[in-house]
Amino acid sequence: MTFSEGTVSSAAEPLVVVLLGPTGSGKTALSVELGERFGGEIVSCDSVAVYRGMDLGTAKPTAEQRARVRHHLIDVTEPDQPFTAGEYSRRARAALREISGRGRLPVVTGGTGLYLRALTEGLFAGPERQEGLRTRLERSLARSRERQAEGWLHRVLERLDLASAKRIHANDTAKLIRAIEVCLSARKPMSQVLERDPLTGFRLLRIGLNPPRKALYERLNRRAAAMFAAGLVEETRSLVARYGRVKALDSLGYRQALAVLAGTLSEEEAIAAAQQGHRNYAKRQLTWFRREPEVHWIEGFGDEAETVRAAVELVEAGLSRKSTG
Repeated sequence: MTFSEGTVSSAAEPLVVVLLGPTGSGKTALSVELGERFGGEIVSCDSVAVYRGMDLGTAKPTAEQRARVRHHLIDVTEPDQPFTAGEYSRRARAALREISGRGRLPVVTGGTGLYLRALTEGLFAGPERQEGLRTRLERSLARSRERQAEGWLHRVLERLDLASAKRIHANDTAKLIRAIEVCLSARKPMSQVLERDPLTGFRLLRIGLNPPRKALYERLNRRAAAMFAAGLVEETRSLVARYGRVKALDSLGYRQALAVLAGTLSEEEAIAAAQQGHRNYAKRQLTWFRREPEVHWIEGFGDEAETVRAAVELVEAGLSRKSTG
């Protein structure tokens, strides 16, 4: 196990530890260890863990782990409610201020790269979602498809904001609707309001976990199988009965469980598909996180003693810089 040294800012702002890395790398275990050792509280950075009732497929911290260290932004909304990266950023920033204001150490951990980027770099300062406008756009889109008028949303955006239309694919419905929504709500092209709001007032210590790839894949295979053995299909059945086929269920594990319920996959086939999906997701996460600045990479799992030791040294150095900066 080795770790690469980076730089830690000597500014006097409160420290925030950011644990990043692929799914299955042991971020949760390490975050709990650091939280206990340094009087910290954990801010989850997971786009599915925010939903209540979605437990088996999300690898949320256990009840025992949550009892050891306080967690934020887990189980904060229902699966049928929209929860955007912007909403995450607002709530997570509020949590950082609240935690540090009580003299505690915020520890951000999770694998959703977009949420982390929204937290640290900010999103453009566009208007809030306009549900009524979105509903009208979606209905108009459905009517255009009935008339076989493909590309209707893209043509609307071209008239409102040609620059944004050039960079958004004609088939990317979600981004097209958001762009049109921003243009109409802000009364100006979205390309003119793409100003970000980076996180300020904190020092970020980014610690990345990069365990051996073969060992990581073996863990992911075991974890996916364990989710199904623990009752993921039944949990998914219960969620569908309560909320319907909501977008939140189109996430790894739940997507394959839905296929079992639909009869298109056997449970054995679903497990294999989930295992492959988790391995592919881990690859994408590593690619994404490699673009993060000043990451102190540790070549090991977060539940290994040497990894904990290396992470503790980094946090101690970061806190020391705070006290002497």
